[in-house]
Amino acid sequence: METGFISRTKNKTKQTTEIQIYNQTNISDLDSIFILRVLPSLYCLIFVVGLPLNCMAAWMFFRVAAESGLVVYLQNMMLADLLMLITIPLRVADTLGLKNKDVFIITCRYANMLFFTCLLTGILFVCFISLERYVKIVHPSVLSLLWVVVLSIVLPNVVMTSLAPTGQTFQDCMELKTPMGVIWHTRVILFDASLFWVTLVIVTFCYGSIGVEVYRSQTGMCQDSTGACNRSSRSIFSILVMFFICFVPYHVCHVKCSLSQIQGSNDGCHDSLILHHLKEVSLFLSALTVCLNPVVYLLMCPKFQETLRRKLSERRRRRSQTVLSAQTPSNT
Repeated sequence: METGFISRTKNKTKQTTEIQIYNQTNISDLDSIFILRVLPSLYCLIFVVGLPLNCMAAWMFFRVAAESGLVVYLQNMMLADLLMLITIPLRVADTLGLKNKDVFIITCRYANMLFFTCLLTGILFVCFISLERYVKIVHPSVLSLLWVVVLSIVLPNVVMTSLAPTGQTFQDCMELKTPMGVIWHTRVILFDASLFWVTLVIVTFCYGSIGVEVYRSQTGMCQDSTGACNRSSRSIFSILVMFFICFVPYHVCHVKCSLSQIQGSNDGCHDSLILHHLKEVSLFLSALTVCLNPVVYLLMCPKFQETLRRKLSERRRRRSQTVLSAQTPSNT
């Protein structure tokens, strides 16, 4: 009887082990499908869509005079987006696991630094745009100082990510950081998180106040200028939607993941499948700004709209003249 009990216990243990192995295999398969197929495709889509949009925006902004703080802020956002686009091919290679030792070092030391520099400056530009819209503060000269400050905070990560990779998988960039680099990385994460939440409060307050004023004015001045009110409403709505979709999820997930990774916790992102996927999805959403920002330029900047409308009308006029010149010989 005791032998039968032991046999049944062993069978149950064996069945439990098989179920666990089966579940782990299914989770691993789902992880591979998401990481190796879905994410690279989405990043490639961002690159294919974002590159022509931002090149067009750059071409348009070269023809717009920087006469206001808003135009200068938007031009700097466009520059940050173009720099971020440079890092996406390396991010795709990283996600697909197509990197060797040299690509791994370049990604960890330079590409990640450039990506997060552009992300941080983009958040600050949104904050400046909110303040400029709220109190009409125009200080374009501050932007040069902003780039210097952000680069001085992020560049030490390049210098202190100098160790040689020890493994063969090339997955964890923290392996390349010196002890001082780990400490600096922790401080940068905390600074970035603090700056983001302060910016979130400023953006919400400024655009919330502007939205209230626009709503109140709809019964007065905006009855005679519905188009102006609609443009104001669209610009407010677009910047808020872009900010909450692209930046909030990333900063909610990134602080938890990064601090767990630094502390060597067993609850880090790579050990928690759901948290790891949430981090990767939120990182993708933050990169999505390179596609959404050109729409923001169009909604917020009347000069950008006028220049685009003029260039499109000139192109249509040239095309119609070409068609007429081609038809003239056949008619004669």
